[in-house]
Amino acid sequence: MDGPLLSVLLLLLLGALSLRGQGPGPGGPSEEPGKEEVPEEDGILVLSHRTLGRALQEHPALLVEFYAPWCGHCKALAPEYIKAAALLAAESAKTRLAKVDGPSEPELTKEFAVTEYPTLKFFRNGNRTDPEEYTGPREAEGIAEWLRRRVGSSTTRLEDEEGAQALIDAHDVVVIGFFQDLQDEDVATFLALAQDALDMTFGLTDRPQLFQKFGLTKDTVVLFKKFDEGRADFPVDEELGLDQGDLSRFLLTHSMHLVTEFNSQTSPKIFAARILNHLLLFINQTLAPHQELLAGFREAAPPFRGQVLFVVVDVSANNNHVLQYFGLRAEEAPTLRFINMETTKKYKPEDRGPVTAAWVTTFCHSVLSGKVKPYLLSQEVPPDWDQHPVKTLVGKNFEQVAFDETKNVFIKFYAPWCTHCKEMAPTWEALAEKYRDHEDIIIAELDATANELEGFPVHGFPTLKYFPAGQGRKVIEYKSARDLETFSKFLDNGGKLPEEEPAEEPSAPFPDTLANSTVDLKEEL
Repeated sequence: MDGPLLSVLLLLLLGALSLRGQGPGPGGPSEEPGKEEVPEEDGILVLSHRTLGRALQEHPALLVEFYAPWCGHCKALAPEYIKAAALLAAESAKTRLAKVDGPSEPELTKEFAVTEYPTLKFFRNGNRTDPEEYTGPREAEGIAEWLRRRVGSSTTRLEDEEGAQALIDAHDVVVIGFFQDLQDEDVATFLALAQDALDMTFGLTDRPQLFQKFGLTKDTVVLFKKFDEGRADFPVDEELGLDQGDLSRFLLTHSMHLVTEFNSQTSPKIFAARILNHLLLFINQTLAPHQELLAGFREAAPPFRGQVLFVVVDVSANNNHVLQYFGLRAEEAPTLRFINMETTKKYKPEDRGPVTAAWVTTFCHSVLSGKVKPYLLSQEVPPDWDQHPVKTLVGKNFEQVAFDETKNVFIKFYAPWCTHCKEMAPTWEALAEKYRDHEDIIIAELDATANELEGFPVHGFPTLKYFPAGQGRKVIEYKSARDLETFSKFLDNGGKLPEEEPAEEPSAPFPDTLANSTVDLKEEL
């Protein structure tokens, strides 16, 4: 074949390839699918279904955030995520942070079963099929430390007394696993826990001289601390082995001070301790007589470790939200309150005695043994509670209004901070105005964060309940659409909707739930 003809054929072939997107021409990508360059934004890889494969190949450790541009929690995470990326970039080129715009990448959200935002998944060694769910902190150093402990070692191997003592001296809380055989499965359990206990430093040893130095004769996990009793031992059960859940609870309990002062730094750990009973001493730290009460409070704490968490709340600090939750005024300090975090039941001393170790101990035992009854919060009844279309209910007038046998009472249980409640407020006002002249119908509302009702737990906001006239104390929970037309049909039909009416979507998500007033309590406290 002569030269000119061969040249023409080559040009035609190149043109065809370019049109099919497989050549270097402007009509197609410069690389094969999966080989597209991965863009970056603030040091974070920006991924799509075309570039995820390449990112997994190039980075042995990859944490991917699936986010939505409109998501408030995603926006709150963004600056911390950027800081974490910078921290890791300074340490290693192998560990990277990435993000995926979930709504714009439905293929990826479906592949990785993303149902909420933000969702973070950790990919290791290019494995696309089984990423680990990220359940760690949402602040920069915590994110970076979580990744460090998965990519590197979560523990320090201790070979001699000098190394062990140096580790103990360098940190407030150190956990050392003493195992005679480092190949034992209990060691794997210990290492797995160390990956996630980010606020503690871990060591590991099998050296006989270290067993001897610390007075041990069998496998034991020891927590060393620079406060309270200084040390706590957790022997490994010789028959059952090391239980990760039991060890985790032990470490959380014993890594905390016997008495913890409540503030923004300590509150996450207070709730993470998973101790359901909390005893709170409210004092004014600016007053010397109040400070003197701490001695008796601390003296009472040791026998209750693991059962009751002792907490000090300074009423002179920025803790008004805590006072409000317990229905207290700063002037009432010093005083005690006891709360069970699972039931949210609150208790107060029956007598106002001096805060001594004996008095604190007696109060604790009385609550735990059921001798003290819980108290319920209630606001005072407003003088004009019934002067507006929407009647105002509180704990003290709820019974007489809700169970009035001559009235049909429709009540909105709300939280002042609830966005869904705020959005529904105009409709609720319009409903009350519409039925203002109906003597047998009352439209009312009750702030469920400031008024507690026995037998009527409220788990989501807004919660709507209908109390029909007549005997029997009947209660109907309203679960349909929250618009004026549907509300009216419900009332006109005697507290039920025609069967063809569509059911409402599931209850409002976080944060408008009181399975969150303890979540709300955790966030605010």
